[in-house]
Amino acid sequence: MLWTASQVLRKFSTSSHYYQNKLKLAIIGQSLFGQEVYSNLRKQGHKVVGVFTVPDKDGKADPLAAAADKDGTLVFKFPRWRVKGKPIPEVVDAYKSVGAELNVMPFCSQFIPMNVIDHPRHGSIIYHPSILPLHRGASAINWTLIHGDKKAGFTVFWADDGLDTGPILLQRECAVETTDTVDTLYNRFLFPEGIKAMVEAVQLIADGKAPRIPQTEEGASYEGIQKKSNSRVNWAQPAEVIHNWIRGHDKVPGAWTVIDGQSVTLYGSSMLGGSVPAGQALEIEGASQPGLVTRNGLVLYGSDGKALLVKNLQFEDGKMIPASKYFCSGESSSVELTDDEKNMAEAIRNIWKGILSNVAAIEDTTDFFKSGAASMDVVRLVEEVKQKCAGVQLQNEDVYMATTFQDFIQMFVRKLRGEDQEEELVIDYATKEVNNMTVNMPHQCFIDGKFEDAENGKTYNTINPTDGSVICKVSYASVGDVDRAVAAAKEAFDNGPWGRMNPRDRGSLLYKLADLMEEHQEELATIESIDSGAVYTLALKTHVGMSIQTLRYFAGWCDKIQGKTIPINQARPNRNLTFTKKEPLGVCAIVIPWNYPLMMLAWKSAACLAAGNTLVLKPAQVTPLSALKFAELSAKAGIPKGVINILPGSGGMVGQRLSDHPDIRKLGFTGSTPIGKQIMKSCALSNLKKVSLELGGKSPLIIFSDCDMDKAVRMGMSSVFFNKGENCIAAGRLFVEESIHDEFISRVVEEIKKMKIGDPLDRSTDHGPQNHKAHMDKLLEYCETGVKEGATLVYGGKQVDRPGFFMEPTVFTGVEDHMFIAKEESFGPVMVVSKFKDGDVDGVLQRANDTEYGLASGVFTRDINKAMYVSERLEAGTVFVNTYNKTDVASPFGGFKQSGFGKDLGEDALLEYLKTKAVTVEY
Repeated sequence: MLWTASQVLRKFSTSSHYYQNKLKLAIIGQSLFGQEVYSNLRKQGHKVVGVFTVPDKDGKADPLAAAADKDGTLVFKFPRWRVKGKPIPEVVDAYKSVGAELNVMPFCSQFIPMNVIDHPRHGSIIYHPSILPLHRGASAINWTLIHGDKKAGFTVFWADDGLDTGPILLQRECAVETTDTVDTLYNRFLFPEGIKAMVEAVQLIADGKAPRIPQTEEGASYEGIQKKSNSRVNWAQPAEVIHNWIRGHDKVPGAWTVIDGQSVTLYGSSMLGGSVPAGQALEIEGASQPGLVTRNGLVLYGSDGKALLVKNLQFEDGKMIPASKYFCSGESSSVELTDDEKNMAEAIRNIWKGILSNVAAIEDTTDFFKSGAASMDVVRLVEEVKQKCAGVQLQNEDVYMATTFQDFIQMFVRKLRGEDQEEELVIDYATKEVNNMTVNMPHQCFIDGKFEDAENGKTYNTINPTDGSVICKVSYASVGDVDRAVAAAKEAFDNGPWGRMNPRDRGSLLYKLADLMEEHQEELATIESIDSGAVYTLALKTHVGMSIQTLRYFAGWCDKIQGKTIPINQARPNRNLTFTKKEPLGVCAIVIPWNYPLMMLAWKSAACLAAGNTLVLKPAQVTPLSALKFAELSAKAGIPKGVINILPGSGGMVGQRLSDHPDIRKLGFTGSTPIGKQIMKSCALSNLKKVSLELGGKSPLIIFSDCDMDKAVRMGMSSVFFNKGENCIAAGRLFVEESIHDEFISRVVEEIKKMKIGDPLDRSTDHGPQNHKAHMDKLLEYCETGVKEGATLVYGGKQVDRPGFFMEPTVFTGVEDHMFIAKEESFGPVMVVSKFKDGDVDGVLQRANDTEYGLASGVFTRDINKAMYVSERLEAGTVFVNTYNKTDVASPFGGFKQSGFGKDLGEDALLEYLKTKAVTVEY
């Protein structure tokens, strides 16, 4: 009864598509595209009275025929409709017998007689991948790429004797990217949008709303199907023209050239930005200069001297290899199979037999594609083998590289044994015996899973601030290194396993990385101490400890990134479902400061990686070593190559190129406000990339007379002297209520005198060296300015008389609002104190907020009402009440005003590395 009632409701509901105008259709076409159009038209309620498609090939039915047969729809498989230009009567009669009101011709490759095209009362419509008035014909989309057009698309025509020369019903277009091939355009736009457009066109006809727009032949080209003999590359052209020629012929018929006397077909072309990597020269017949076989592929040159990169090569015998393996192509030998592997091989032979049902027997020499397999069969083969042999990482491209059964089994067995895995990570350590341990420090650029020198061979010294000695030489990355790192990150995001990985598996890798960091925490803390001057105990607990916590926190987020469903206004007679998806941005750049080298890396990169992005990270020039150690541990954790890339070097060079690079979609920066402004400008001008900035601060700390004095003194000192004052949220100015001011200062100075200044590796040290000499000099100048302006130097203000860059903890009082030290950040161990009148809450709030910075702030009082009142009115991203420096991985961190925007830590940080896509489905 429930079913019957639902049918009654369906018949009388005006909101259902049941009562929309419907047609009797003949589908004339083929392929998966034809199948999808057929299936979607039936779902919309149209009646398909006959399907006319091509005969079976090698015993296999076309997908359109297979779907129609399954539904019980009449299927006709005519090899041709005409002989010598004249219609075949029995074919035409069979067509007319179905009584169609409209012919729908998706992916129709046959010549259809006009008495068939014009027979239905609504005539015929046909899909074609071209945007008029440009390319027509079967190779239209190829010529779109070959000509370097900026737009591609498709047209639904009212068919005539030229099929694609009739009036236009509708058109859709899309932008052509420089990386597009026929396949990417087809998969991204022409296929999915074309199916929807065909269904929409049929409904427009059924509703009597379909336009007939005459098309002009003016400006149109009609270039026929390209033959292999005509697709040879002409090297006397600019690189971009050659790139367009190659990608326009990829995969059929394939652009080719002559190498070592034989024809070699080129696939997977892209323009090469930046400098050319090192490689082995390869003579190309007709080219003005030799190509280069590099680890990334074959670099080729146009007549303008610009370069392009080709990924794969195919030889005359049909064998395809990665271009990077050209000089290694003859070195592989057959592996002997174990009994278990032979059993697996036979199971795979049965899979081949199931797919290639037209082949009597699968021999070792059976070629998958020459036996009639198509692209969908590749997907089926890969998935069936993965299902049968769990754990084997097989990709579609592997099938194209090993087309015969014997080669496929050899490739499979190598993967099964792990012989195809990347070579072992080679690290040229800088080694030191320090802190009662051997510390091994990578010192080269980390690009695409490998440590390597900068391409120009340049290095620089990284200095131990404790004594000014050289720790080691570090690679000085160039612009070319940036381009290579970005290319590796883009390849890892677009085609590597990271983007396809189950989010839970991605989280597992981040957990593993955190575990490895914990195993190496003493070594990491030691590196932080000798490279940045951090007191070892603080480095162990905060620099390293919080980094590990951050990785684990965001690892847990990987499989919890969710969109939501959104109720929207329904469009009768259909209904809608709208939902959002959170997607990764792509390649992200991260530029970090020198005060917390490892922790700042973790705060940003953990959220970035958890969201599914890949990254290129530039550590501060003066503190690169813990970031490079992190790179080593990430590789050992199994993070795929290209996902993490680390480039030590100059901010002006590396940081600027990252800001300008068109393939980077997000840049996260922690540093000074002036540099942040320059980065934001460059990011806007380059490609409007997303930006998050954590910049300078002058954080106010207000101490009221009703505070817990012991705690206020202890936490007030921590707010300034924590990590030698090299702390972005350090209290840049303390406002102390007048009645307790003198006592507070007296107790602070008393405690400072007890502080031990010395070697950061000494466990009893309280105060280590400043990070580097230039910063030390800047702090001394800052103190001199404070004295000159009339502030009272109560304590310190000098460099400690010992080797290294040690600054005395310093206290200024009597600081007036107009003074330099009242407005500008010291980023060092300098306490700047001002009085305020007893009870003047609003007055001190006005003074505290009178700054262009708004990173952090604090208040000490026992009065909860006062605390809440002040915290609500302080203009800062973080407010500490009766505490300071209390950050947690789950709590968002970031500033207001010229302290920047965007958040690190917490769920908010994750959103900085995601984009929201809204999807609306009509049903």
